[in-house]
Order: sequence, then C-alpha cells, then structure tokens
Amino acid sequence: MPPKVKVTREDIIEKALELLRLRGDSGINARSVAAELSASTQPVFSNFSTMEELKVAVAEAAYKLYLSFIEKEVMSGKYPRYKSFGIAYIRFAKEEKELFKFLFMCDRNGKDLSPGEDFKASVEMIMNTNGFSRERAELMHLEMWACVHGIASMAATSFLELDDELISRMVSDVYQGVRRIQMEGDNGGN
Repeated sequence: MPPKVKVTREDIIEKALELLRLRGDSGINARSVAAELSASTQPVFSNFSTMEELKVAVAEAAYKLYLSFIEKEVMSGKYPRYKSFGIAYIRFAKEEKELFKFLFMCDRNGKDLSPGEDFKASVEMIMNTNGFSRERAELMHLEMWACVHGIASMAATSFLELDDELISRMVSDVYQGVRRIQMEGDNGGN
C-alpha cells in the first residue's frame, strides 16, 4: 500500500487561492479544493471546520499578496509613496481580477469593517505630508480611495481599459484637487 500523502493547511489554502483566481468565489468548495489536491474532502475538513473558515484563510492569503503589490510599487520609486499605494491597488485589480473582487468588491455587511493597515498607513502619510488633522486626512483618503476604487473596479470587471499613464494622471489630478480643498478648509463641499 503506498504511503498516504499528507495534505497541509497551506496546501489547501494555496489550491483554494488558485481556484479563486480561475473561477471566482463560487469556485471554492470542498469538492473542488479536494479535486485540485487529488484527495478526498477529509483533509479540507480536518484543517478547516467550515468552508467559511477556509475562505477567511484564503482572504488573508489574498490580502498578503495585495500588500506585496503595495510593497513592490513603493520599492520601485516610480511614484511618491502615497500615490504608490493607489497605483498598486489598481494594478492588483488589473492583474488579480478575481482576488480583487473577492477582497474589495464583496458584501461586507456583518464583517469587520475596521480600517486595514493600508488605510491606516495612507492616513498617516497624508497627515505627515500635508500637516492635516487625522479627521481631515481620513476624509481626504476616503475621497481618494473612492476615485482609485472606481478605476480599479473598472479594471477588475474589464469595464474600461485605461493605460497606466492616464491612470497616473487621473490619480494625480484628483489628489491635487482634494488636497487643495482640504488645505482651504472647505467644510461643506459646496
């Protein structure tokens, strides 16, 4: 009798991540993951008590990959640090469409809505660069994120293809406009 192949938690997450890339969220179920592992569903449920628990682990792995996009963009030095975060978000949406949709285009009702480390770091950068209060920096980042998320969503859904140069210009234009409004202390947006 051949020795049993041990399927690890990491193997399961990796295969589920691959399935997510290929088929989207609906492609992740115990049978499809088991088939990718050439195993029964037993290892899946030995390592994860529910499919929801597996999806949380997959989301954590996808988020780590997203953070690596940010790190790579920042390290390239092509853009100022804050802009690099936005460009990386859009690049992630272009290159990892299903992972982007899974992380950032999902129903978050009933889920932890506390800001992630990328949001906190972005607010800190705005505060330090512009001398804004936390409240003003959070508003500015939220406005910028709405713009960047719109571009990224169009990329992830193949709704509109924009070249990198135009994306860079759009992000800069919106940043400068929102920054100017925040510097002037406009409280009503009129």
